[in-house]
Amino acid sequence: MTHSKDNITHTHEDSCCASKEKITLVSSHKHTHNHEHEGHDHEHGHSHEESEESLLKSRWTLWMSLLIVLTYLLLKWGFGMAFSQNTTFVLMAIAYLGAGYKTVWKALKLIGNANLFNEFTLMTLATLGAFYIGEYTEGVAVMLFYEIGELFQDLAVNRSKKSIKALLDVRPEKVALKKAGNFVDVNPQEVKVGDIIQVKSGEKVALDSILLSDSAVFNTAALTGESRPDSKKAGEEVFAGMISIDQVCELQVTTLFKDSKLSRILEMVQDATARKAPTQLFISRFAKIYTPIVFFLALGITVLPYFFVTNYVFNEWLYRGMVFLVISCPCALTISIPLGYFGGIGLASRNGILFKGSNFLDVVTKLTAVVMDKTGTLTKGVFKVQKIDSQIDEKLFIQYMASLESVSTHPVAKAVVSYADKESLLKPADVKEISGQGLSGKIDNHEVLAGNAKLMHAFRIEIPESINQIPETVVIGAIDGKYAGFIIIADEPKEDAANAVSEMRKLGLKTVMLSGDKSAVVQKVAESLKLETAYGDLLPEDKVNKVQELKDKGYQVAFVGDGLNDAPVIALADVGIAMGGLGSDATIETADVVIQNDQPHKIVSAIKIGKITRSVVWQNIILAMSVKLIVLIAGAGGLATLWEAVFADVGVALLAILNAYRIQGKEV
Repeated sequence: MTHSKDNITHTHEDSCCASKEKITLVSSHKHTHNHEHEGHDHEHGHSHEESEESLLKSRWTLWMSLLIVLTYLLLKWGFGMAFSQNTTFVLMAIAYLGAGYKTVWKALKLIGNANLFNEFTLMTLATLGAFYIGEYTEGVAVMLFYEIGELFQDLAVNRSKKSIKALLDVRPEKVALKKAGNFVDVNPQEVKVGDIIQVKSGEKVALDSILLSDSAVFNTAALTGESRPDSKKAGEEVFAGMISIDQVCELQVTTLFKDSKLSRILEMVQDATARKAPTQLFISRFAKIYTPIVFFLALGITVLPYFFVTNYVFNEWLYRGMVFLVISCPCALTISIPLGYFGGIGLASRNGILFKGSNFLDVVTKLTAVVMDKTGTLTKGVFKVQKIDSQIDEKLFIQYMASLESVSTHPVAKAVVSYADKESLLKPADVKEISGQGLSGKIDNHEVLAGNAKLMHAFRIEIPESINQIPETVVIGAIDGKYAGFIIIADEPKEDAANAVSEMRKLGLKTVMLSGDKSAVVQKVAESLKLETAYGDLLPEDKVNKVQELKDKGYQVAFVGDGLNDAPVIALADVGIAMGGLGSDATIETADVVIQNDQPHKIVSAIKIGKITRSVVWQNIILAMSVKLIVLIAGAGGLATLWEAVFADVGVALLAILNAYRIQGKEV
């Protein structure tokens, strides 16, 4: 998929009104907005890149119709001017066509395709029926309100997308590519792996790369949600979306434009709106049954009284039937509910939280337990070497340990590597990662091990008993089958970790920490954060078992992690949350929710956003069903006019849309 920040197609699919919203990033320069319904198109003829002003201008025929109707009503009711029936018919017919020509045309096309039960046919039949019995003004009013409702929907969707579309602005359209010693501006899609690019101060990095310059400082806000400077040295990774802060730097590209970490995050957002929540799916199915039932009820209200009522007047009962038709379109539900979920996804994006589907907004509200990894999730994951105890020359010991650990992305491994002199590192061979234990490999023809006590036991290497008493993280080394020494590494909790745990407990959630680290270290961290339960010395499969135990006890479990080893347990949890937009690709791929920065309180924010969204969605369901039911009963009894029907349909739809619209302004 080729991405460009300027191009967005909005797909919108359901049996009546909106039920599926999805941002699609395309490579052409055409901007379209298509609402694809089941069996028909619902085109609004505007671009999401248009301003609200140009969108309003594009509906000039609607405003013309509104002006005609308002002028007519003002002259008739305000100044007592009399209009002949023919004059009224001509004026209202012009207004009707200006407001509803698209709807009538779509209705005719759908009837030709044997699709009778849809909003366009219902609105067309009801409004033409009003013209048939001489209620011209009411017929036009129904169509006007319906089209204004559609316009409000488009405006609301436009605003809802702003926070998500802002993500698209972080990737430049041009990149300076080195060709024959000179830098030439090219499209990022043309750059290949291995090419050298230049980024000037204040410019955005277009592709994932390795820094060639000695050093540079980057702003990582696009990936982490925070404008925090990140210092990089030659050879370190720089990701697409980062901004060079202080100087011109050269980078060597490591991934294609479409495969960059930022592109993957954007793809997640794109796919998120295509996954419907159970409430959406129910409303979608409900609309397909509800619409034809009310259609036939309207037909029955019009025709059946002929056999039972002595003074049957066709026009009177046709009017009641039309009231039923207008009310029958479930637009208030099928527009506002997906818009509510979309608003939730937008609010989450604004807060640096990416939900991969509307369904997960629902699931987070039902959570009863949050299980968290320790390193990188609750603790900073920035380990530093505190002490070295070696049986051989210390420099040689560090050289061997750091050389082997250089192939690992684990924070502990990075601490060892950063402590060592990088110039002295040797290239390891035959490296194997033993999950939950450490690494083995060959360095300078020596068999080298680096890991925990379990690794040493697995290779039958005797270690001093005193090592087991050290509470901090320890990297034990062995060379050629003999114990060679150990390195003590220290980590500390994140600043907001304790507050995040406290907030979770206030929400009634069970808090659990799982870690492959020593139980002594894990318990020490758990006590400082006031966690309910904590387990240490766990292998990845042990974490899976612990989560399964909670699920077996009836808990709805979220697991939060950031490492490659967390992918299996994230997949098992009811909701998998990946911490850190720069975390492991496998973890981010498996997760249901991605928190772009590394702040634990965002876990609480994600749950609160889910609750806000659910609350607004159910407010809209209750509002729409209550008002419609009242007017349906009143309409059948002849107590409701088309004006009340318009309010019950379009008016409630507008109220529901505006209510869903509120989600964007919420603070969490």
